[in-house]
Amino acid sequence: MDAKEYLMKTSKEVDGPIKSYIPDEEPMRLIEASRRYPYAGGKRMRPAMVLAACGAVGGDRKKAMPLAVAIEYIHNFTLIHDDYMDGDSKRRGMTTIHVDYGMPTAILAGDALFAKAFQIIAELDVDGEKLREVLRYVTKAVWDLARGQEMDTANEGQLVSEEVYIETIRLKTSVLFAAAAAGGAIVGGADKKTVEAINEYAMALGLGFQIFDDYLGICGDSSKTGKSVGNDIRKGKCTILITHAMSHIKDPKIMAEFKGILGNMDATEEQIARAREILTESGSIEYARKTAQKKVDEAISKIKFLKPSEEKEFMIALAQYAINRDV
Repeated sequence: MDAKEYLMKTSKEVDGPIKSYIPDEEPMRLIEASRRYPYAGGKRMRPAMVLAACGAVGGDRKKAMPLAVAIEYIHNFTLIHDDYMDGDSKRRGMTTIHVDYGMPTAILAGDALFAKAFQIIAELDVDGEKLREVLRYVTKAVWDLARGQEMDTANEGQLVSEEVYIETIRLKTSVLFAAAAAGGAIVGGADKKTVEAINEYAMALGLGFQIFDDYLGICGDSSKTGKSVGNDIRKGKCTILITHAMSHIKDPKIMAEFKGILGNMDATEEQIARAREILTESGSIEYARKTAQKKVDEAISKIKFLKPSEEKEFMIALAQYAINRDV
């Protein structure tokens, strides 16, 4: 299965519902800011995860659609706040919300999406216990997201261990994938053991996705990613590429050169290219790609027991796509 093609089909499926929950209200400036990211499209990986998990356990995808929308709103709420905290000026090729609307409106737009998401979840067509289970997964994910973002911010400019890095991205990225998958499975009527396995699948997928995302942040094409390639080096972000390089660069002169570029916000494009060359020579870029592959293999192993279905096929293809995309 072509995961990208399936994602495009799912994106069209969820676009209408995503655009149906935010009515025209005053102040329209806040409404427009709130709509900017979720209405702009994108891969829609998280809502696709909700619908696929629901279908893979034999559930009705239509019943899971509101949760898919809510998860996408939560994801976009985090993007708005992340962009402001990271000082990014571009997102998906667009000017970021805090640049166009200012910091106060950007923060409020994120808050508004967060509130709307839980309003939608409260109206899910499931029994009370299932609703509580969905809320347990989603609220825990949002709490963990905040922890992960704080750890990510605190880690900037610091050399942390690979274990700390993995825990940071688990909290920052994986938990929402996992809540999406678990929530979809719950709405689909899965038993607890199946929900947990699907949750673990998505957790591992999220790790592979973020490790590969960190790779793209250094080796990607900004015209495809829509992000400023090299900024992670300028900010001194301690990704898996950096943790590996710091223990595998043997030449003291090269280490000094690399440290002189890492964390230098004024680093030139030539310096960024040199840092990328050092990461290649140290084997750090290859190590990141291999680790991402290992996480994806782990993810796929978690859902082998599911009955054959188009949704299961997509979940496997999505895991593979997560570490083979160029955008």
